[in-house]
Amino acid sequence: MNATAVRPAVPLWLLALITLSGTLAMHIFVPALPSAARELGVSQSTMQMTLSVYILGLALGQLIYGPLSDRYGRKGTLMVGLGIYTVGGFAAMLAPDAHALIGARLFQALGGCAGLVLGRAIVRDTSAPDQAVRRLALMTLMITLGPGLAPLLGGILAEYVGWRSIFVVLCGLGIFNTVLAWRLLPETSAGGATSFRAVGRHYGELLRTPQFLYYTIGGACATTSIYAFVSAAPFIFTHELHRSSSEVGLYLAVVVLGSATGSLIASRAFGRIPLRRLLLAGNALSVLVAITLLVSVLAHGMSVWLTLLLVYGFTLGAGIASPAALTQAIGVNPRVVGSASGLYGSIQMGVGALSTVLAGIGPSPSLAAATTLAVMAAIGQYCFQRALRSRPLPKAT
Repeated sequence: MNATAVRPAVPLWLLALITLSGTLAMHIFVPALPSAARELGVSQSTMQMTLSVYILGLALGQLIYGPLSDRYGRKGTLMVGLGIYTVGGFAAMLAPDAHALIGARLFQALGGCAGLVLGRAIVRDTSAPDQAVRRLALMTLMITLGPGLAPLLGGILAEYVGWRSIFVVLCGLGIFNTVLAWRLLPETSAGGATSFRAVGRHYGELLRTPQFLYYTIGGACATTSIYAFVSAAPFIFTHELHRSSSEVGLYLAVVVLGSATGSLIASRAFGRIPLRRLLLAGNALSVLVAITLLVSVLAHGMSVWLTLLLVYGFTLGAGIASPAALTQAIGVNPRVVGSASGLYGSIQMGVGALSTVLAGIGPSPSLAAATTLAVMAAIGQYCFQRALRSRPLPKAT
């Protein structure tokens, strides 16, 4: 390929908007869980399944959209995904019962994951290596606003319009993104580049590598285990701490704030502090905070401000540990970095889905969430220590 070939121009704001839609649909519905449960006449744990299956859909999509777009092209694959996302939102809006809603949410996630995976891939297609890092960082900053603002918007819609209005908004976003992608997005990959058999072989190789598994499971337990609290938060704040459902979105913004602060600390510390120390120290903070949260629940000493402070501390530690875990995991085998990234993201979301299921067990949402956070953080610390003691793969010759 000619090194001076002109790369197609793609607006970064468009890629950020398309990428954002996948995670936005997950976070915006969280404040509406109690009201949807009341209207559909189901339990808290049943309604939390709408979040669990959404995260599961994101986990599955991480594995398939990259190889599909490598084979058939980015634009067409993305358009199909956005169409699925829109139809899933429409089905959720009209769902007559909880089981239909759960199915629609899974369908919606399988579509929404297209933007999550392909937005970043298109940045890599259209940017020189030195520009890609800067554009990805800028796009990540744009996307970070979504999980922070989505619960606020979802809480307002659920409180004043009704929970089904959330899916009206998501349907509109899906249609809007589909039209924009059709009109403004060029094809950035010709397709036909990747064999599905080769991708499967790479996944199998990674799953047989202990160091990759330890870093990946540890990174997942350290980060997406917070979904246990996110899924339980509406019930904790409204039922146990007796706050308005419209306030839940504001409280959940603390999760994003802690993670963003931790990521900022980690970015400044790279090159000054060894990755090993960042990894262990960041997650050790999460372990300590999670145990403190569990003790406060068992001692019946919870309050809004104590809960927010401890959750902020947990996500701060996760934000510090997460970049180091990802960097170490995808660097275990330099020959399959792309596959490692996809598999890491899939396992991460899988652990997140498991955490939301565990947070729905038992009569006390706060106890279930705090126990899940403490156990997952401890598993993460164990995995990190094992990974750091594991022998690296021999370099390819």
